[in-house]
Amino acid sequence: MRAVVQRVASASVEVEGRTVSAIGPGLLVLVGLHDSDVDSDADFICRKVLNMRLFPNDTTGKSWDRNVMQLNYEVLLVSQFTLYGIMKGNKPDFHVAMSPDRARPFYNSVVERFGKAYRTDAVKDGIFGAMMKVNLVNDGPVTMHLDSSQSPK
Repeated sequence: MRAVVQRVASASVEVEGRTVSAIGPGLLVLVGLHDSDVDSDADFICRKVLNMRLFPNDTTGKSWDRNVMQLNYEVLLVSQFTLYGIMKGNKPDFHVAMSPDRARPFYNSVVERFGKAYRTDAVKDGIFGAMMKVNLVNDGPVTMHLDSSQSPK
C-alpha cells in the first residue's frame, strides 16, 4: 500500500462539479492499493499517517512535533490507483494495482480503519473510481511518501 501525505491548510474533492468532501487544516492522503495488499498493510499506513509529526507545536515553538490527532485536524483520503503506475515506454501500466472489484471494499475498509483509529467525523474521502478534482492548499509545502513495504513484517 502506498500513501502520499500532504500537510494542507485546506483540501476538497469535486465530482461532476459538486464538492463531495472538504477539510480545513490537516492531511490530504492519496492512497494507492497494490494487488498483494492485506489488512496489515492498511494497519501500517493508518498508524503511520495518523502519528506522523508533521505539524509545529505553537506552545514550545518546536517544528515537526505534533500529529493530526493532537491538533484535532482532519484527514481527507483519496483513492488513487495511479500511485502504482509503471511507465512502459510512454504509456502507463497499472497491472500491479489492485483490481477495482477488490480495491473498492479494501479502500472502504481503509477509510473505516482511519475513522476508528481517530474520529469518524474527522476522516473524509472522495468517491472511489470517480473522476475527481482534488483541490488543496499545501501547507509548507510538506509532502511525505509512505509505502507499507517499509513495514516490518
